[in-house]
Amino acid sequence: MNSTIRIKLSLMMFLEFFIWGSWFVTLGTFLAVNLTASGAQTASVFSTQSWGAIIAPFIIGLIADRYFNAEKILGFLHIIGAVLMFQMYNATDITVFYPYVFGYMVLYMPTLALVNSVSFNQMNDPEKEFSTIRIWGTIGWIAAGLLISFYFHWDSKESTITGLLKNTFLMAGIASLVLGLFSFLLPKTPPKATTGEKVSISELLGLDALKLLKDRNFLIFFVSSILICIPLAFYYQNANLFLSTIGVDNPTGKMTIGQVSEVLFLLFLPIFFKKFGFKRTILVGMLAWAVRYAFFAYGNAGEFSFLLILGIALHGICYDFFFVSGQIYTNSKAGEKFKSSAQGLITLATYGVGMLIGFEVAGLISDTYKGADGTMNWKMIWIIPAGIAFIVFLLFALFFNDKTRPENK
Repeated sequence: MNSTIRIKLSLMMFLEFFIWGSWFVTLGTFLAVNLTASGAQTASVFSTQSWGAIIAPFIIGLIADRYFNAEKILGFLHIIGAVLMFQMYNATDITVFYPYVFGYMVLYMPTLALVNSVSFNQMNDPEKEFSTIRIWGTIGWIAAGLLISFYFHWDSKESTITGLLKNTFLMAGIASLVLGLFSFLLPKTPPKATTGEKVSISELLGLDALKLLKDRNFLIFFVSSILICIPLAFYYQNANLFLSTIGVDNPTGKMTIGQVSEVLFLLFLPIFFKKFGFKRTILVGMLAWAVRYAFFAYGNAGEFSFLLILGIALHGICYDFFFVSGQIYTNSKAGEKFKSSAQGLITLATYGVGMLIGFEVAGLISDTYKGADGTMNWKMIWIIPAGIAFIVFLLFALFFNDKTRPENK
């Protein structure tokens, strides 16, 4: 890969995740404070991510892989996304906001696969080259959080109350327009499927890999993957609002510690995986969810603020040790024929079904522990997902007995 292409792909990844990090982290705070959304309404908005994940395979499989170059579809989706983001910026009511965010997520989620497709098409050895490109996505997410907190101060208590937090949508919209136009300068990535070739719905959604569920251990892993996404949804939906409400300074910027942790533990994962195997690795990831939420339950903006920082920093273990090791395990169990289908099935189970249930549960719990005066019982809101994560941890520890050690390149 020559340096020009490498720079283009790195910038593409940076913008792709800069856009997402620009508005999604602070979304819960914006909905609660500026649109006075209830927990259920907030859950519905966050659930658009799950619907986007469910619909994305159809867009990729039926359009991107068959008729048009990936970089051109990427460009069109981000340009349309910029328009929708501007409408979200102007929305003053949750009922007006929802259709735009739903449309946006249906268009955005497929772009996560498209940027990977464009990248892989330029690589001779993806296992070695992809990480050096993908890391720019994490840097983009971090950059967005740092800008919001330490440069623009949009997430400060005063700015949030006065409505400046909506500027995150404007920043994301501008970045989306830039990426949309820039996409037409990316290397050509022609469709891979032959026009007229039959593609089954089960193949698009990864349902061909359902036969893997006949393996008892894989079935336990599959169900655990869905269940662990319930507490995961609490973090996406409530973390920024929680930190802002209890008076933590620069909450969005401090939440980028989680992405830094993600990069560091991703480097550490192969060593741990090789030494301790899949079961112990994934158990550590599950237990980390329970511990981080316990830290949130008992932390505060004063003398116990270090618990909040530790909870955020655990994101690397929570995500890498569960999701990444789970992808490695799935790859090893699927075999050559069903590798893509199996990964699609796990994505559908986690970001689709699991997160969809999780956001609904998180919204219900938030409404249940919201007082008449609008104050939130944050201790209970975090103890409940901690308990769910710990129960999943126990169930997996008791019933998963696969002793094999999947090959980890």
